[in-house]
Amino acid sequence: MFHKFRIDDTMDSSNRLLTIEWEMMDKTRFFGLSVVNSIALRGILYPLTVIKTRLMVQKHNAVYKGTFDALGKIIRREGICGLYKGFWVNTMQVVSGIGYLITYEKVRDLLTKYANIRDSKLKGLIGGGCGSLVSQTIITPFDVISQHMMVIGGSTSKLGGFANPLSLNPSDVKNHGLTMAIIRELYRRDGLRGFYRGYVASVNMYVPSSALWWMFYPIYSELLIGQVPLWTSHMVVHCAAGTLSGATVSILTNPLDVIRANMQVQRIDSYSLAWKQLWHEEHFHIFRKGLSARITQSCISSAIIVAGYETLKRWSIQDRYKDQIRW
Repeated sequence: MFHKFRIDDTMDSSNRLLTIEWEMMDKTRFFGLSVVNSIALRGILYPLTVIKTRLMVQKHNAVYKGTFDALGKIIRREGICGLYKGFWVNTMQVVSGIGYLITYEKVRDLLTKYANIRDSKLKGLIGGGCGSLVSQTIITPFDVISQHMMVIGGSTSKLGGFANPLSLNPSDVKNHGLTMAIIRELYRRDGLRGFYRGYVASVNMYVPSSALWWMFYPIYSELLIGQVPLWTSHMVVHCAAGTLSGATVSILTNPLDVIRANMQVQRIDSYSLAWKQLWHEEHFHIFRKGLSARITQSCISSAIIVAGYETLKRWSIQDRYKDQIRW
């Protein structure tokens, strides 16, 4: 997030954001704590991911009218478990998260050492984009499987409005379980390619989203630190900046997320075809389809991620630097 003990020249020296660089941390401790934090975070936020995905792939508002309507209907019809369809498959994103962090941190470090780039916004933009590219390459197969599980969970006759493109055989589901039935059917239809369906759409959405998030994050941080009292906790500033960055990026990139979700779930082969089909069906509604759930998820996750990430960095910092860190 913030790196090096660098004092931004735009900040008053009495209320500056001192930041932690990659080489100043105990890596073993940092990644161990990161895994625990990531799983806990996904457990908290996963229901919003399910709701967002179902809102994005439904036809118009055939099933749910909005975030809270979807929440109520899923709980009534499927129970709390309905909000966690595909959760254990999705937790494999912990692996991609570690790849993301390593790539992000090392790219920033390389930009500083070899390109002499000091601007935190530019380093965040490049590092965030590279980290997301690596992450999506790892996680797309698990994302495809979990999204099918999310939607198939709501694809019953009493819900309607969802297509089940895989048309799973009930006996296959009974014998092998839903997860394995989806994996077998995806492989039968498309081979390994089926697990990377929508990969380009995922990259087109997540890479700019990640890059923009890391660019806006220091911008909002610098704005906020100059406005708050000197005694304000820097963790509060970090969390507020992360929340604002999450909301901004959600609004700017929502159509890209709608296209990605529909390509992966509705099995649309072409990015341009997905765009044309969605535009024909939704028109300008594509800009706000599932947006409330996405903003809610993004704001909450950004605040929690920032709080967790900054805390983990402080817990992982080497002893000789601890007295220089402000909470």
